[in-house]
Amino acid sequence: MLPASRRRLRIEVLIVSGLSLGQSAVYSVVQLLDKLSRAPLAEGTSTLNASRNSREYFDLTYQMLDIVFALVPVALVLYLLGSSGKSPFRTVGFDLRRPGKDALHGAGLAVLIGIPSLGLYAAGRALGITTAIIPSALDAYWWTIPVLILSAIRHGIVEEVIVVGYLMDRFGKFGWRTPVAIVVSAALRGSYHLYQGFGPFVGNFVMGLVFAWLYTRTRRVMPLVIAHAILDTFAFVGFSLFGRLVGLG
Repeated sequence: MLPASRRRLRIEVLIVSGLSLGQSAVYSVVQLLDKLSRAPLAEGTSTLNASRNSREYFDLTYQMLDIVFALVPVALVLYLLGSSGKSPFRTVGFDLRRPGKDALHGAGLAVLIGIPSLGLYAAGRALGITTAIIPSALDAYWWTIPVLILSAIRHGIVEEVIVVGYLMDRFGKFGWRTPVAIVVSAALRGSYHLYQGFGPFVGNFVMGLVFAWLYTRTRRVMPLVIAHAILDTFAFVGFSLFGRLVGLG
C-alpha cells in the first residue's frame, strides 16, 4: 500500500491534470476521433488562435480572459510546490536569477526544435497524418499581434511549468526513475496535440523528451519557457502577418 503522503501527491497530480493539460489531452483525443470519422486527416484543419466574437472589443475581452484563466493552474501548481516552505519559483527554476543565460539557451533551443518541426510538419502533411494547422484566425485589429504574443507566452508558461517543472518534481516524489518520468511527461505533451494529427503528436513527444531531459540537468524551466514562447510567437505572428500573402490563410 502506498504511503499516505505519496498517495496524496498522486491524487493532487490527477486533480491538477484534470484542471489543466490532462483535460486538454482528453479533449484532444476526442477531437482527433471526430476528425478521423469525418474525413482523412489531410483534409482537416486545426486552428490554434480562433476568433471568439465578431465584435472587435468583445473578441479582445474573450482573448484576454482565455489567457488570464489559463494561467490559474500555473498559480495552483506554484502554490502546491511552495507548500514545503521553499520558493516554488526557485524549485523549478522559474525566476530571473540568470536572464542572459536563460535567454541565450532558450533562443538556441528554439532554433534546435523549430527547424526540424517544420520538416516534420511538411512530412506529416505529405503522408496525410497531419491536419492543416492555422496558427491564427484572428481578424487584423490593432491588438492582434500583442494578443498573439501574449498567447505564445501563455502557452510557454503553462506547458513548461506544469508538464516539466511540476510533474517532474512530483514524479520524483513518486519514486519513479528519471527515464520513466521523462517519457510520461513527453507523452502527455504529445497527447494534448493529437487534435492536430499524428505528426504533431510525434513532434511534441520528441520535444518533450528533449525539454524534460534538459530540465533534469539544469532544474530550470525558464529557458524552456523562453524557447516555447519564441517558437509560438514566430508561428502565430508570422502566420498572421504573412500567411494570407502566401495563400496559407
